[in-house]
Amino acid sequence: MPRISTVVYSVRQGGKNLKRNRMFSLASIGTMAACLFLFGIFYFLLQNLQYAIRSAETNVGVTVFFEEGTGMARITQIQEEITRRQEVAYVNYVSAEEAWERYKETSLTEEQVASFGEDNPLENSASLEVHTSDVTAQAALVRYIESFPEVRLVNDSKELADMLGGINRAVSIVTAVIITILAAVAVFLISTTISTGVSIRAQEISIMKLIGATDFFIEAPFFVEGILLGAIGAAIPLALLYAVYRRISGYIAEKLISVLGKGTMLLDSGEVFHTLVPISLGIGIGIGVIGTWMTLKKQLRKIS
Repeated sequence: MPRISTVVYSVRQGGKNLKRNRMFSLASIGTMAACLFLFGIFYFLLQNLQYAIRSAETNVGVTVFFEEGTGMARITQIQEEITRRQEVAYVNYVSAEEAWERYKETSLTEEQVASFGEDNPLENSASLEVHTSDVTAQAALVRYIESFPEVRLVNDSKELADMLGGINRAVSIVTAVIITILAAVAVFLISTTISTGVSIRAQEISIMKLIGATDFFIEAPFFVEGILLGAIGAAIPLALLYAVYRRISGYIAEKLISVLGKGTMLLDSGEVFHTLVPISLGIGIGIGVIGTWMTLKKQLRKIS
């Protein structure tokens, strides 16, 4: 365990290093902030896209129709078997009477309804509404349901599933590529900053080694510097992202309420930032530590 005095010295020296190399420090912080700001934007997109997918999964499902003459006992058995599937959230049974009532409300005028009298043209249209917990697994589920000989027709939402899955994959790939590039630039700039600090203190470090200073005592201030660069570089975009997200979600909520009478379809800011804050700080500090470690490993070997 390092002594408290050593820790205090390391923190103070790390802060001094930031001031000595303020130009490189600002460049490192700026690059880190840009990296994490873009990460935050794509994180918003991914989280809200996944939220939209979850909403689609609970509102858009697979409708299963049966061959004429299929008994209620067999329909109930098939419903239970489908419900046991891992990708299935829940299954609703829709009777022929309920199907007819829905159809009258959504598709027919009063005159058209009256023309049928007491007849139910959908008397053989009892069905199951199957809602999935993973819309991308819908195709496999449809194949399974179609394997029942009593199933006459399966209406699915393949286009929606493919579209949402494709968007999700595209945003994930773009996010990974951009963050990788910016993270590499941030590591390079932090390495340059730390390298400059080591060069400035080369004589001091050489003397410290001669009088028996431990590696931890010499290296700790630079790691503190890297951690500070990463933490500051993460804090700035988090503050900006919070303001931006609150503004955008509030604007969308206001527009939707005025047009549709519904609230926002975006995730609450608290729910988003509950995860984004530790992730961003972890990435920022992690990049700072990695950049410092890579630099010290090379630079300190040159100082005898």
